[in-house]
Amino acid sequence: MTHLLGVPLQFLPLVLIGLSLLAAVIIFTLPEHATRSRSRVNLVAAVLKVALLAALAPIVIDVDLPAWRSPLVPGVDLVLRIDTLSLLFALLSAVLWLVTTVYAVGYLEGKPNRSRFFGFFSLCVTATVGISFAGNLITFLLFYELLTLVTYPLVAHYGTSKALKAARLYLGYSLAGGLAMLVGIVWLTALVGPVEFEPGGAEEVIALASSDPGSATAILVLLLAGLGVKAAIFPLHGWLPRAMVAPAPVSALLHAVAVVKAGVFGIARVLEDVFGPVVADELGVLTPLLVLTCITIVYGSVRALVQDDLKKRLAYSTVSQVSYVTLGLALATTAGITGGIVHLVHQGLMKITLFFCAGLFAETLGVTRVSQLPGIARRMPLTAAAFTIGAFGMIGLPPLAGFVSKWWLGLGALYSEHPWVLGVLLTSALLNAIYFLPVVYSMWFSAPTDAVLEGECREGASTAHQGVREASGLLLYPALVTATLAVLAGVLAAAPLAPLAVAEAIAERVGSR
Repeated sequence: MTHLLGVPLQFLPLVLIGLSLLAAVIIFTLPEHATRSRSRVNLVAAVLKVALLAALAPIVIDVDLPAWRSPLVPGVDLVLRIDTLSLLFALLSAVLWLVTTVYAVGYLEGKPNRSRFFGFFSLCVTATVGISFAGNLITFLLFYELLTLVTYPLVAHYGTSKALKAARLYLGYSLAGGLAMLVGIVWLTALVGPVEFEPGGAEEVIALASSDPGSATAILVLLLAGLGVKAAIFPLHGWLPRAMVAPAPVSALLHAVAVVKAGVFGIARVLEDVFGPVVADELGVLTPLLVLTCITIVYGSVRALVQDDLKKRLAYSTVSQVSYVTLGLALATTAGITGGIVHLVHQGLMKITLFFCAGLFAETLGVTRVSQLPGIARRMPLTAAAFTIGAFGMIGLPPLAGFVSKWWLGLGALYSEHPWVLGVLLTSALLNAIYFLPVVYSMWFSAPTDAVLEGECREGASTAHQGVREASGLLLYPALVTATLAVLAGVLAAAPLAPLAVAEAIAERVGSR
């Protein structure tokens, strides 16, 4: 097949990037009161993107699409290519963009600056899809830094001193990480020329690691350090909990779709498609990275334990959970890489559900703290059910998505040279249970707090049942959809085109030690 819907396959990355870019341009030109037009533009672009990527899935699983390239500067091309890993990340981004768009329409109803929000929201997705389809390091860096710039206004959206401070902190961290990446990429390009992604590692980089291991190691460390900022690896994670001052849809976007996922996706590209797992291990980088991710996993869980602010508890949970992806990659076994890559998807489904629910609790009843949650299931049973599924998935209880990825990570640890990692995974699961299970129990079985009893539902919320105060459908349905997807991703993990099957195919292609 050379065309899809009349479009040559090599131009499809441009079409997919252009959909959200065009949506952003149109939205910026719409007046603030054009609510319906803005919603239609967002939703049409999001649905088209999901449909195109779904149609591409059976094709890309069998063979990578031909690359689109255009000269950027003499000797360096802008390269866009859709392979299996990029399709997985782009499809995750597209599906979650669609449900987050619906959620954001309901969340921002009646609030100011909606055109600005949705314009930068679409630009954020444009950058994320560009990161997905980048075919070389230069292209990746351009979209990666674009993501930093267009996310800043979303974090600063409310314009308060706290929001502006958090946005400046995020920008400072991200630009510092981008500088480290720039130095590493320029250095590598100067030594071997432009590097395109190849499963198992680029030939010229493998040759460099053999002839000049010192330079190769330094470059790899620079790239991983730069990516580690957005991936929130300790001690580069400080921006993430503070960014929770942003609106709930932005928090969901940061944790499940865009920023932290761009970081771990970049780490996957560097370890699997630039240096390759075998070479990265020979350079002595994987073991320190593995230790650092294990520290991050435990540290994030411990910090989550003591947070009463619900969004901050979820933020530190993200610090811990997203490092599972890097841990799997650093194990460099087929099972470990499979578990890491599939957790990229599974963590996104579970964490976006939790942030959606946190936003629902706050918008509907004004509940923002863990200590206010007891008894809330009596007033918001559907939202509490979605939160429960997300929490159980994070702990790793079967048959949810989190169990599948953690099972494969455990196998990866057992088959590796570092079986002690299994102890870290079990410790993390225990800590997850400690900071999630009491919350879930109190939501369903404890007497309602004053905050729950006195909380007023926002305009448009359902009051059909006595005592029930669920949010409007635009806010509630996205949380129910992502919770359902988290269940299906676990129950149907063995299906041919399920994320697990795709992750296994990717792991087998890149090889392992």
